[in-house]
Amino acid sequence: MSPNQRAWARFRRNRIGYFSLWVFLAMLLLSTFAELVSNDRPLVARYNGELFFPLFKNQAETRFGGDFGTPTDWKDPFIREQFDQPGNWAFFTVNPHSARSSNPFEKIPSPALPNTQNWLGTDGVGQDMLARLLYGFRVSIWFALALTVVGTVIGIAAGALQGYFGGRIDLILQRFMEIWGAVPELYLLIIFASIFEPSLLLLLVLLSLWGWMGLSDYVRAEFLRNRNLEFVKAARALGLSNAQIIWRHVLPNSLTPVITFLPFRMSGAIVALTSLDFLGLGVPASVPSLGDLLRQGKENLDAWWIIFPTFLLLVLTMLLLTFIGDALRDAFDTRKS
Repeated sequence: MSPNQRAWARFRRNRIGYFSLWVFLAMLLLSTFAELVSNDRPLVARYNGELFFPLFKNQAETRFGGDFGTPTDWKDPFIREQFDQPGNWAFFTVNPHSARSSNPFEKIPSPALPNTQNWLGTDGVGQDMLARLLYGFRVSIWFALALTVVGTVIGIAAGALQGYFGGRIDLILQRFMEIWGAVPELYLLIIFASIFEPSLLLLLVLLSLWGWMGLSDYVRAEFLRNRNLEFVKAARALGLSNAQIIWRHVLPNSLTPVITFLPFRMSGAIVALTSLDFLGLGVPASVPSLGDLLRQGKENLDAWWIIFPTFLLLVLTMLLLTFIGDALRDAFDTRKS
């Protein structure tokens, strides 16, 4: 068996980590295609013998007998009556609510308890909790993936330069990291949030400026150890360039801490985004987020159905990533047969 096959075999033997990986992938897949699971627009509809696909193109209300040229509100009782007539029908998703839709025709005040229309109730502004959780999880997890990838790439590059070349380059970068790490990150986030319009891209750039430093130390240590091994000296004797030696020989043998820490870095990214959203420094109000739900739960302490499912989802996600990280650590531990 190759080293990668042995690592995969060790990973599969960790049943909790292996099971957690599949559960996490299922949650990621479900949230990625959230529009097919939770949407206030039907997947397909038939009206007067003609098929429509409102999920991709929402027709004007006048197309279905309405009075206005605005996009169709599928919660409108008049529109529902039109599609209850013989020959007309509309096929909705499992949960007929989207993350930003509310029902102005609902007579129950918000936040509403779980009921047959809203399985997990509604939040403070009348939006469906299940849809908010599903879409908010997608935002959190893909933001965490993007931040992890960017931070990992920068951390590997910085650590590789320090560890492989050493000397003056290592000394300069170490002093730079000490100064850069002392910059108050939260204060800068507050300043930029007051100057620029909050967005996921702005948060990704700002958090990436500091998110690489922790990983670069581990990569630097691996490069310092591997650069003096015999296979690296042999590669130099054969005339390979520094870039070829780093890419072909040193980097593949220095990725163990990088792969092991990936799930934990994702956990940190999710917590960071949730915390900033809770403080009002994260994504715009139009973007569903778990931090916003936590803030609404704090403002509506009697509405347990807001904060409890959100907290449970965050705990479950953190546990899954922790179990996956533990399994990866054991998989790349060559002392385990």
